Amino acid sequence: MTIQSILRLPLSNPTGSFWILVLFFSACSGQAPVTVPAPQQQAPVEIDQAEANLPAASSTSASPALSWAESTLSGMKLREKVGQLMMPFVLGNFAPEGSETHDRIVSVIEEEHVGGVIMSVGSPSEVAVKLNDLQQHSKYPLLVAADLETGAGFRFRGAVHIPTNIVLGGATRFPSLMAFGAAGDLGYAYELGRITALEARTMGVHVPFAPVLDVNNNPDNPIINIRSFGEDPGAVADLGVAFVQGLQEHGAVATGKHFPGHGDTETDSHLALPIIRIDRERLDAVELVPFRAAIDAGIQGIMTAHIAVPEISGETIPATLSEAVLTSLLRNDLGFDGIIFTDAMDMDAVDRLFPRGEAVVLAVLAGADVILMPRDVKQAIDAIVKAVDTGRLTEARIDESVGRLLRLKENLGLAEERSVALEMVPRVVGVPEHIEISREIAEHSITLIQNERNLLPLLGTRRARVLSVSFRNPNDVLSGRYFDGRLRETYPRLVTRTVDESTNSEAYDDLLRRAGQSNLVVVSVYSNFAGRVDLPDATVEFVNELARRNVTHVVISFGNPYLISLFPDAQAYMLAWSSAQVSQVAAAGALFGGIAISGRSPIGMDPYFAVGDGIQVPLKAGVGGR
Repeated sequence: MTIQSILRLPLSNPTGSFWILVLFFSACSGQAPVTVPAPQQQAPVEIDQAEANLPAASSTSASPALSWAESTLSGMKLREKVGQLMMPFVLGNFAPEGSETHDRIVSVIEEEHVGGVIMSVGSPSEVAVKLNDLQQHSKYPLLVAADLETGAGFRFRGAVHIPTNIVLGGATRFPSLMAFGAAGDLGYAYELGRITALEARTMGVHVPFAPVLDVNNNPDNPIINIRSFGEDPGAVADLGVAFVQGLQEHGAVATGKHFPGHGDTETDSHLALPIIRIDRERLDAVELVPFRAAIDAGIQGIMTAHIAVPEISGETIPATLSEAVLTSLLRNDLGFDGIIFTDAMDMDAVDRLFPRGEAVVLAVLAGADVILMPRDVKQAIDAIVKAVDTGRLTEARIDESVGRLLRLKENLGLAEERSVALEMVPRVVGVPEHIEISREIAEHSITLIQNERNLLPLLGTRRARVLSVSFRNPNDVLSGRYFDGRLRETYPRLVTRTVDESTNSEAYDDLLRRAGQSNLVVVSVYSNFAGRVDLPDATVEFVNELARRNVTHVVISFGNPYLISLFPDAQAYMLAWSSAQVSQVAAAGALFGGIAISGRSPIGMDPYFAVGDGIQVPLKAGVGGR
C-alpha cells in the first residue's frame, strides 16, 4: 500500500468530506464570530483549455502535489511515526518553564515526537496557555484530547481556593448523560455536543472523548452507571447520534466509547479485567446498536474497552488487544475507518495482565491507532519499533495509523495554525448562555420515583426544623454546597451534616436524635459510583430507621439511581442524576414545586421501577423555581 493510498482512506463521514469549522454565537450574544481554522477548499473552476493555452489532461501528466499529511508522512523516520501513535497524560496545572512538571512533558514531546496529549483537570485559561506552549515545543502538531463526557466542565471546572472556600469557576458542566436520557430530548443532546465543541476548541482541545455509547443494562455496573444515556439501545443510539452531530458540526472529533460495550459488567476495569460472556446475537441486539448508529452518522473516533468478550474474540483478553474485536468486528463488519483510541493503558485490566511493551504491540496488531496513556512512553515506542524491526509488525501497518492521524490533523487546520487565541477563552468558555442551557436540561431531568402521601412538593414553611444529611466523598467539597444553599433560602433554621465512609455509629446516633426533633429530614446521596455502587451499611441503616420511626423524609440520589433497593421504604425518592451545580439547584427547586417534575427514568430496576417511570408533579402556583 502506498503512502498516498493510505492517506486517502476516507474517514467515516457519509458525505466523504469534513466540515469547514466555523463557530457562531447566537445573535443575542453580541459577540463576533469565532473561526476555527480549517483547510481551504475551493470549488473547481472550469477553464477553457484553448484560452488558457494549457495541454489537455492525459494519463501521463504529472501527479498532483502531495498534501501536507502525505508529504509529512513521507519524510518521517520510523521512530517518529511510532511516536505519533502515543498520547500521554498531561495535567492542566500551572507549570512554569524550568519546573519539573513542565520540563518532563516537554522532554517527552521533543524527544519522542508524540502525536498528542490527553489533558486532564485545570482551569480553562491555564489549559489554553499550557497547550499553546506544548504545541510550540512539538515538531508536528499535537492532537489534544480530554475526557469531556458532560461538557468541558467535566474536566475544566470545580477548582476551589481552599483558604477562602471560593469557587474559581470554569467551563460549562452539564448533568450526567443519564439525565439526558431522563429528559428525553434529542435537542438537548445536540446542544451538549455543540457547546462542548465550542468550549473545547477554544481551549485547544480537539478530541472530546465522548459520547459514552455504552448501554447500562446492569444495575451493579460500578464504572458506567449514570455515564450512560440509559438501558434502551435505541434511545442510547438516538441520543448518542445527536451528541455526535453537535460535536462534529462545531469542530470537534467525537469519540464513542467503550467499544464493544461496557454496560453489562460488575467489575471496574480500572481495577481488574471484566469478562462479559455474551454471543454475537446479543451483541448485535444491544451493545452494538449505538455504535452502529454513530458510525453510520460519521463518528470520527472510537475508544476501546478493557473488557473480555471471549464469545467474540475466542480468548479471555481485553478487547483493546483483540484483532477479532478491533479489526474483524469494528473495521470490517461495522465499516469504521476513523481513529481507534485505546482506553488508558495504565488501567489494571491491561497493565497487571500484560508486560507493558507487549500490551502496546498487541494493541497495534489488533488495529488500534492511538496508544492512550502508556505508563512509559519511551518503553512503548521501543517495543513497537522492535516489533517492526523483527518483522512482527510491518511499517505499512504503522503508516496506516499515522496516515489517519495526520490527515485528521490536516482537516482540523492544525497544519496551518496549532495555537488558540487566548483572548477568546473568557468570551466562549462557561458563558451565561451555555450555563442557562445546562440549567434547563437539569430541570427537565429531575425524576420522582416514590412519593408517599404526596409528600412533594413540600410546603416550604420557613419556621420548619429541617435536617439535611449529605453522604459524599470528604474531598468533594462542592457536593451539597449548592443544594443546601438553596434549602437555606426557604428554611433559615436548616441544620446540615455530612457523612462519609468513615462516619462512626455515634455520629449516626446523634443524627437520629436530631431527626426525631425535626419536621423534615432530607438525605442527599452524592455516590461515587466508580468502583462501587452501594453505600456503607451505617448509611443505609440510618435511612431505613427514619422509615421505621415514621420520620418525614426525602431521599435524593445525585448519582447512582439504583439505590432504592437499599431503602425501599423511603417516603420520597428523587433522582437528580449528577452532583453538578445545576442538578443540585434543580433538585432543591423541585422539592418546593418551583419547577415541574417531568423526568422519566431511562433505566429500570425490577421490582422498584421500570423504564419510563416517573411521577409527574406540576409547577406549584406562586413558587419561583430558582
